[in-house]
Amino acid sequence: MPFLSEEPAIRFERPLFSVVLGSTLLSAVPGISGAGPSPEGSLLVPALDAELVTTGAVTSRDASPNTATGCPTPATVTRAALSLAGLPPLFVNAGLPERPAVPCLDACGEPGRDPRSGPAVPGAERLVEAGRSIGRLLSPLADLLVLGECVPGGTTTALCVLRALGHEAYTSSACVENPTSAKEAVARAVLDRVGGLGPLTPYGVLREAGDPMLAVATGIAEAYRGTLLLAGGTQLLAVAAVLSALGRPVPRIVTTVYVRDDPSANFDALARRLGVGPVYVDPGFGEIGHAGLARYCLGEVKEGTGAGGALALAYLLGHDPVAIREVVLAAAGGRS
Repeated sequence: MPFLSEEPAIRFERPLFSVVLGSTLLSAVPGISGAGPSPEGSLLVPALDAELVTTGAVTSRDASPNTATGCPTPATVTRAALSLAGLPPLFVNAGLPERPAVPCLDACGEPGRDPRSGPAVPGAERLVEAGRSIGRLLSPLADLLVLGECVPGGTTTALCVLRALGHEAYTSSACVENPTSAKEAVARAVLDRVGGLGPLTPYGVLREAGDPMLAVATGIAEAYRGTLLLAGGTQLLAVAAVLSALGRPVPRIVTTVYVRDDPSANFDALARRLGVGPVYVDPGFGEIGHAGLARYCLGEVKEGTGAGGALALAYLLGHDPVAIREVVLAAAGGRS
């Protein structure tokens, strides 16, 4: 497969790469999220990823840029691709327990709550409007916006949102073994609760079943006036589903082949039903000469922090796939 499954027919002169950061208390439920050193520690991952992508290191806390198995996190991949492209990242805090140690736009949200017991994002409509404000702010600054996300536990909230919108969805995971039984149990509990509330608007679905990133990213997509590429897997597919339910234009999605090839999910089929025209990046991590990066091919991590979009953007800016792989390899510590 080529580096990109297809080259999007887009022209741009002023690209911008941005990641919406958010959290959900579902990531602290044991067995739901593979991010972070522990379920509770997963809540800190977005802020640490923002620090790594922005500065090249995490100094605010004692944290490793690798998973417990030695697999470099997607933030490492994103950092490498953006450095090669010469692009600074723009982070948006949709709702975190702690502010990142690097500059970011703040939507003034809070961490998402557990949707099994009540509304997940009580201020969803306000966060959507905050996202619209950010979309309007960015419109004159860039003619291409590549928009990623970082939300541990977010594939579970995405599952709840997609199901609540009526889609037969099965979402991916950062784990080699997708914790489908745990995620399905959460989704059943959420849908049982939401089903007793009567018909919900798409914004109501975000309020009851989503997370703050989904609300802010929806608002940005509604208001941004340039070319928008959603850079991520099933979490941004949920954003596309919300936009489709609202009758809004649905942007294209760019993600890695590791999300597409997850046998426990149905990303490609759902993406095509939603009309997002998925573009897949094949970084070739299995042949790059790094045992940790090769674990992406086994299904670990797969995507996150806009990694697939950052790789694609570096390529669209004229960088050769060999150069892109080499800079990722260097960021991961060289051949192992």
